[in-house]
Amino acid sequence: MERPYLSVVVPLYNEEGNVEKLHQKILEACQALGKSFEIIFVDDGSKDKTAQEAQDLSPLKFIRFRRNYGQTAAFDAGIKEAKGEIIVTMDGDLQNDPADIKLLLEEMDKGYDIVSGWRFKRKDTFMKKFFSRGANLLRKILIQDNIHDSGCSLKAYKAECFKDVDLFGEMHRFIPAILQLQGYKVGEVKVSHHPRMHGKTKYNWKRALKGFVDMISVWFWRKYANRPLHLFGGIGIVMSFVGFLILLWMAAEKIFFGAALAEKIWPLIGIFFVLAGMQLFVSGLLADIMVKNYYENRNGMNYSIKEIIEK
Repeated sequence: MERPYLSVVVPLYNEEGNVEKLHQKILEACQALGKSFEIIFVDDGSKDKTAQEAQDLSPLKFIRFRRNYGQTAAFDAGIKEAKGEIIVTMDGDLQNDPADIKLLLEEMDKGYDIVSGWRFKRKDTFMKKFFSRGANLLRKILIQDNIHDSGCSLKAYKAECFKDVDLFGEMHRFIPAILQLQGYKVGEVKVSHHPRMHGKTKYNWKRALKGFVDMISVWFWRKYANRPLHLFGGIGIVMSFVGFLILLWMAAEKIFFGAALAEKIWPLIGIFFVLAGMQLFVSGLLADIMVKNYYENRNGMNYSIKEIIEK
């Protein structure tokens, strides 16, 4: 079978009432493009009639999880199953507009490997927008991926982007940032956003917390993935030096001023800083070894070659 040009991947979790209309809109949007396509729905362990409604739709490639694993796992499963040259991801709640797929592809034609949607006029609750803006501010400080709305699931990727990418936790929000680290070119385009008509939002404080933890992970990989010893070893050396100065100060007080150190906490603090610093330095060495083994085991290195030209 000929490889489709476009794969549309949609995770679903308790989206009863949205599935049929969403499929119809995606079908219409893809047919309007005049290119070959496939639609992939991933049911993330829904407890309502989502799976039953989806199974009756055509054309459709339907993936069903045994239980709820989370949106990131659903995206990962759908992306790995996708056969298209371009992979488009979107939410299953009808808040993303399938008609905007055309905008993503037009922007991608300008030379981008990834194009992220920007929900310029969001139709969410105040609290959801509040937490989202706070997360975006932190993301700009820590990750610096130069996009306005990492939480928007409507994105387009060249299939080659996912050659060596596995998604965990809540990492789907940071896919552009992860790929940008590998040298892929990321663009952005304003897209529509609609209020939710059926079902309930899956966003809560737990997902926000998980997203923050994953953000720290991406920050670490952006800054220190190739040199963890610089982070842990650097902090370790500073802590050990501070501890050494404290102990030197205590020794001087004891030798030159006859001070009693038995009732002072500073010697313990000094010893703690020295030992903690040594531990961090050793952790940095071990992390350095683990990173090198990681790249060796995956038969790759910590860089990505776009092309090799011979003349």
